[in-house]
Amino acid sequence: MQQRFPQRILVSLAAFFIALSLWAIAPVAYAYDNPNLLPNAPTPIIDLAKSLTATQEEALAKNLESFEAETGWKLRVLTQFDRTPGRAVRDFWHLDDKSILLVADTRGGNILNFNVGDTIYKMMPRTFWIELQTRFGNMYYVRENGEDGAILGALETLKTCLRRGGCSVVPGLPKEQWILTLITSTLGGVIFGFASIPRKEGQVFAWQWALIFSPLWGILFLAFGVGPVVTRTSEWLPLFRNVAGFAIGALVAYLSPTFTQSTTSET
Repeated sequence: MQQRFPQRILVSLAAFFIALSLWAIAPVAYAYDNPNLLPNAPTPIIDLAKSLTATQEEALAKNLESFEAETGWKLRVLTQFDRTPGRAVRDFWHLDDKSILLVADTRGGNILNFNVGDTIYKMMPRTFWIELQTRFGNMYYVRENGEDGAILGALETLKTCLRRGGCSVVPGLPKEQWILTLITSTLGGVIFGFASIPRKEGQVFAWQWALIFSPLWGILFLAFGVGPVVTRTSEWLPLFRNVAGFAIGALVAYLSPTFTQSTTSET
């Protein structure tokens, strides 16, 4: 009996601490998924994180309501930080297959998430939503444009695509993305130029080698250089610059043996 008494004390203490921890955690869990956080009046925006100013919220609410009346597509916005109504928003907004819920949560690296109806997934594939999230929700964009800018920018893009009847990619070509396409175009040109260097006496253009390396420079130039530009913007200037980058890279690589020979002869 003397040996069991300390064991009973330990078991009682363990049960006490477990009960205490559950009592302490319960209010936090309730606050994290709390239907009482829902507003009393109907509204397309629940701004718990205060990401929008009162003026922005009022103007955006009217805009989303008029857009729904015009097109039938339902756009809703929920911002949260440490509290959220959770799944209760589904019944509050009557979300269906023609609804898009934008959730902005500043606790992660990317603040944007989307809950999309099945009908809209047929118009805009999963890759579209990944690109939309990474373009507007990344920390650099939020740092330069603010949380409100990220939310408003994503919503404007969604409205544009819904009016078009769907998008396979996010419209618009940011400067960072265009620079990447210019680099890949120039690199594709360099590979094309090196492959085209004559390897036989009397040969001017090694088209066989250029053809052999065509999958490499073709992917860099066409798939990664031209494709992202023509699918995201109708402007001709970015496309012209990428083509010029490909041509300059190819010309420099093609003429590189000439420069090497002239330098060697001078030496």
